[in-house]
Amino acid sequence: MRVLAAMSGGVDSAVAAARAVDAGHDVVGVHLALSAKPGTLRTGSRGCCTIEDSHDARRAADILGIPFYVWDFAERFTEEVIETFVGEYAAGRTPNPCVTCNEKIKFEALLEKAIALGFDAVATGHYARLSVADGVPELRRAVDSDKDQSYVLASLTPEQLRHSMFPVGDTRKPDIRAEAERRGLAVARKPDSHDICFIPDGDTKKFLEKRLGHRPGDLVDAETGAVLGRHTGVHGFTIGQRKGLGIDRSVLDGKPRYVLALEPVSGTVKVGSADALTVREIRAHRPVWPAGPLDGPTECVVQVRAHGGLGEAVAEVDGDQVRIQLREPLTGVAPGQVAVLYRPDAAGDVVLGSAKIAATDG
Repeated sequence: MRVLAAMSGGVDSAVAAARAVDAGHDVVGVHLALSAKPGTLRTGSRGCCTIEDSHDARRAADILGIPFYVWDFAERFTEEVIETFVGEYAAGRTPNPCVTCNEKIKFEALLEKAIALGFDAVATGHYARLSVADGVPELRRAVDSDKDQSYVLASLTPEQLRHSMFPVGDTRKPDIRAEAERRGLAVARKPDSHDICFIPDGDTKKFLEKRLGHRPGDLVDAETGAVLGRHTGVHGFTIGQRKGLGIDRSVLDGKPRYVLALEPVSGTVKVGSADALTVREIRAHRPVWPAGPLDGPTECVVQVRAHGGLGEAVAEVDGDQVRIQLREPLTGVAPGQVAVLYRPDAAGDVVLGSAKIAATDG
């Protein structure tokens, strides 16, 4: 097969490309330039998609003996990922930009271009596995549960999965680094990237305030209706947040308060006790089903954020939505995030589908 290896400049994508070469595929490496000003992206141990990363990717491609190109996706990344991120926060939702990037950039824009150029598949360094059951692709958790990225890939369509390869998903991260050392890849000991690549200093609130300005409103106790303070914008908060609320301790009863709800139209941030955070039902929209929609109420395991937030549930398609009834309540479930449903068998690693969280009930 002709395989386009997406090379981020990290160790995972370099080994993924190497394994595609070993498998006998005709491999071409490509690095995605995602910023018109690469210097504004994170560097070093927290880097992703920087000039430094493009050089690391090129050196890896040279060692592997494969052609290498840099493709400029900066404009589309800005429109599809950054502007969506800002817009979601402005609307009182909590987005996951990695989900959006995978969906809109790496497995839509990149894959579309790859297929147009005659490639059969795109290979990436994501920690996930693919299998086929009755001719239908199955996205599965990685062997390394600590590095598993099936959650951020669960919005991919069956057609996108058919043209995807995840060569490192069957291996644990320490073994990937050891393999890179054996292959002479300089990125073998390169630290993993973290957080959001387009926020250089990691200060999401400051980044959003620069884009959205100040939109003052009240911090309101959800139980009593009392105004506990003021804030500069709902975009500075997420559901379940406890620290940095700016509430004067003199107006509290000694009990911590958590963000319960965000109302962007009125500018109100509702806060309350930890008990009020519990969620027993999730309603989600824009579902994606790798093997077709659920057939009636379906037992599953749901994951509501990239790290943690797992619970047993019963999910059912309700018109253009998915209704998810939790067996045990979860906390910190935020509209805008993705609910990923997994098959509840012994392994529990096959993705049944995913949908974006629209609302919750306690």
